Amino acid sequence: MTLHVAGVTNVDTAAKLPARLRPLAGKSPTISFAPRDFGVGLIGVPVLAGSAAYALAEAMGWKEGLERKTTDARGFTVSSAVSVLAGLVIQYSPISAMKALFWSAVINGVVAVPLLVVSYILASKKSVMGEFTASRTIVTWVGSPWR
Repeated sequence: MTLHVAGVTNVDTAAKLPARLRPLAGKSPTISFAPRDFGVGLIGVPVLAGSAAYALAEAMGWKEGLERKTTDARGFTVSSAVSVLAGLVIQYSPISAMKALFWSAVINGVVAVPLLVVSYILASKKSVMGEFTASRTIVTWVGSPWR
C-alpha cells in the first residue's frame, strides 16, 4: 500500500512524514526516522554548503579548500558559512521545505538539458579543448542512453 492509496496526498515537512506513515506502518517510522534525519543533517548540510562554496570560489577565481587557513580563503569560508546560515534561516521561515525541494528538482531538470548540450558542443570544439577534443562519436556515445 502507498501513501496516496491510504489517502495521504500532502506532506508539508519531513517532521510530519512519520505521523502520515503511522496508519500504514505503526510506530516504527517515528522510531526509525529520528536517527535518519539527524544523520542526514550531519552529512548533508556540510556537503551542500561546501559544494556551493567550492562552486562559487571556482567561478570567482578565489582560493578555495577546507585545508586552507580561514585567512587564506576568506571568500570560500564566508560563502560556506553563508550557505549554512541560509539553510538555517530557510528551516525557520514559512517556506515549505518539501515544496522548495520539489521546485529545485524541477528547475534542475529544466536547466540540465541546455547545460549538457553546451558541454557536448564545447567538448567537440578544437578551439576550446585543443588536443583533448572529443570526437563526434564520443560526444554522441556519452550522451547516448544506450551506452
